[in-house]
Amino acid sequence: MHDPAGLARLLDGAGYLADEGVATAAYLALALPRPLFLEGEPGVGKTSLAAALAEVVGADLLRLQCYEGIDASQALYDWDFPRQLLHLRAAESAGSATGPGDAERLESEVYSRRFLLARPLLAALETSPAVLLVDEIDRADDEFEAFLLEVLSDYTITVPELGTVRAVVPPVVIVTSNRTRDVHDALKRRCLYHWVEHPDFDREVAIVRARVPQASASLTAQVARAVAVLRSEDLLKPPGVAETIDWTQALVALGAERLDAGTATATLGAVLKYREDQLHAKRLDVQQLITSAVLGG
Repeated sequence: MHDPAGLARLLDGAGYLADEGVATAAYLALALPRPLFLEGEPGVGKTSLAAALAEVVGADLLRLQCYEGIDASQALYDWDFPRQLLHLRAAESAGSATGPGDAERLESEVYSRRFLLARPLLAALETSPAVLLVDEIDRADDEFEAFLLEVLSDYTITVPELGTVRAVVPPVVIVTSNRTRDVHDALKRRCLYHWVEHPDFDREVAIVRARVPQASASLTAQVARAVAVLRSEDLLKPPGVAETIDWTQALVALGAERLDAGTATATLGAVLKYREDQLHAKRLDVQQLITSAVLGG
């Protein structure tokens, strides 16, 4: 893996067909090394890249799924309170918690590493090699962004009861965003940045063929063309590659060998996940959509 093209071949072997832009961004993230901030529409392969990259470099994939209200403790570590309580009760039953200094000794025992539950950020610092996926950072709030920036600045975390944990080898970090809100510039400046586009037609067909090999080449091409038409419509959530795969799988499960208006309408739930988008699609000339997809294929 001496260049982006070499990394692209390795990612291909891991089931991820990267275009030149994605392969170059991922290669630089490994070579510099720097966190990689991936932004783009849902379903374009941002999360899948992290999984494929972990396979390529032989690292553990540690995923931190962001959500509204997530805080530092949920990302860093927690104490295993039930086990701590059992330990204290066992000490009391054994009569080893009554002498001078026993309270301090027990406190040091229950707040030892054996009772610490490492969440993804701490686990990533303690694991080598590791790929840390911070998924959908745009769903977290500003305070969590600032906290994440601090961690990524020096790859250290302080546990008051134990001291400072510093990564011997920093993890490969992939941060993703669906751009439901703007992420602060400070975090982006800390990272390399890449906007992940929907793949072109040939690449999308290749991706779907790799994921759904039982689908015929003609069916896959027709589905990919139909999805491209749907993306050109004014939808709440244009379908991503994940939805192209879902639709193809649904059609294969029904034994379809080609697209037709009836089957396409019946399986819209595999490609369009909002009721408003399904109603919009049903107002289209579905037969014309299918005809264009078939002729194009």
